[in-house]
Amino acid sequence: MANVGAVISSIRNIMRQDRGISGDAQRLEQLGWMLFLKIIDDKDQELEILKDNYVSVIPEKFQWRSWATDIEGITGDELLEFIDSNAHDNKGLFATLRDLTSITNPKRAAIVKEVFEGSNNYMKSGYEMRKVINKLNEVDFNNSEDKHVFGDIYESILVELRDAGNKGEYYTPRAVTQLMTQMIDPKLGEKVLDPAAGTGGFLTAAIDHVRENYVHTVADERILQQSITGWEFKPVAYVLGLTNLILHEMDIPDYHYMDSLKKEYNSIGARDRVDVILANPPFGASIADGVETNFPATYRCKESADLFVILMLQLLKPRGRWAIVLPDGSITGDGVKARIREKLLTDANLHTIIRLPNSTFFPATVSTNLLFFEKGSKTKDIWYYEHKLPEGQKSYSKTKPIQFNEFEPIIEWWNDRKENDVAWKVNVDDLKNWDLDIKNPTVEVEEEILTVNEVLDRLKSSFENLAENIDKLKLEL
Repeated sequence: MANVGAVISSIRNIMRQDRGISGDAQRLEQLGWMLFLKIIDDKDQELEILKDNYVSVIPEKFQWRSWATDIEGITGDELLEFIDSNAHDNKGLFATLRDLTSITNPKRAAIVKEVFEGSNNYMKSGYEMRKVINKLNEVDFNNSEDKHVFGDIYESILVELRDAGNKGEYYTPRAVTQLMTQMIDPKLGEKVLDPAAGTGGFLTAAIDHVRENYVHTVADERILQQSITGWEFKPVAYVLGLTNLILHEMDIPDYHYMDSLKKEYNSIGARDRVDVILANPPFGASIADGVETNFPATYRCKESADLFVILMLQLLKPRGRWAIVLPDGSITGDGVKARIREKLLTDANLHTIIRLPNSTFFPATVSTNLLFFEKGSKTKDIWYYEHKLPEGQKSYSKTKPIQFNEFEPIIEWWNDRKENDVAWKVNVDDLKNWDLDIKNPTVEVEEEILTVNEVLDRLKSSFENLAENIDKLKLEL
């Protein structure tokens, strides 16, 4: 078995020597399409053994096994031409796969095409690229031990993605996705959607949960394969998410490169609705110009997380279940934020809010909450649970991230709820302006100390409310 961690570390160092790669985001995009191509070829070889007459959708010349596995294979300028050539009579790998079609397996071909339409080859040295390829070949993704170890390494790649500039919206700690999935309990045959899927953390958690608890036969597995859907608009996150799903044995992932907020709100009907939504929508992220006009006028705003909330409510079936990560800025505030919360609490039963420490999504220091809904009945009472840091630990960090076993008290409390020093219940009639930012009543109020980011978030919310009130005043005048 390869030392997968050492392989990834070596690849990182090699790429830093290439003049074509500028920064972590480009390095991760480069690694993304190369990982995808190797992993899909590993899976193709497995399927060729398991299924009669299975043929890869990728032309033989461009299959990873054909040009990449020979340690002494093409390198230098010859390798770059093989990858990048746009010549009509000598199309390279990118040009070929961007035009890929298949009569026998059109869906799998469309996935490959979509990946390469949204990716780029940044490397300028064919010699450094050959070194990266040879390192990747040390990992066998059909080897169960390598695949298991790579799951941990894959998460470290996602952490790097989170740390690369403004890419933090892609990453949710694995412990958090596991808890939300376990509490929502998606079952076999239920349609599961993440419309802000990033690198697929919630979807893979749902796959693992359903397989472990409900899949017992080959027929069950076929049902699962048709039950998981994700949408993602950022190209690097999309490729990594797609690769993540393939590693989780999804033969043809139902995973789409699209801007969810551009989905026509009023066109969403019964056929589009799902049983379960698990999501951590990006907050504070920019949205496309005019995209808010896709939503009912009373809920239009520029905050991506708030628009996602309205979209997800529309996408959920009656009696569907829903768990979402939201920052404090989305559970409080006046104006459109209050109207969105009013609709949520009127159209769905918000039965539980888990409040997390503000370092949970390190290095971001944003106070976050896990909200659990059932659509179809009004909210009457909301249970709050305050998750505290482990004893003696001042904050979560890169070396001390949140762990799933910390949630054992929450899991024990979930089905037998009682008020205690970390759990309390609030009647919806006691909310002021639908404000959900309810502090633990058993804790003495102390002077609030805000981080710079929290101050900026509150200022942003205040400015948005001020602008909205000015617009209203203009209309009245």
